[in-house]
Amino acid sequence: MKPNIKACGQAMVTAMVNAVLAVALMLLVEFAISGSFHVPEPYLWAGFLIWLVIFAGQFWRQRHLCKSCNTPGETADSSR
Repeated sequence: MKPNIKACGQAMVTAMVNAVLAVALMLLVEFAISGSFHVPEPYLWAGFLIWLVIFAGQFWRQRHLCKSCNTPGETADSSR
């Protein structure tokens, strides 16, 4: 259970950073094109979708990395 929690935390941080950067870039382009600063609802949905996709991929990846790091014959100190 512990590798899943660690993987979930790392995946959530990665996904949140990427989603915030993507929404900020969309808002910057919107401001450059229209000259007004407002947040359209589709941008928020796009940010959520980006977060969801990145979270799913990173959770799978991080869980795999955490499980392979804790193999029975290997301790945390022997990998250094």
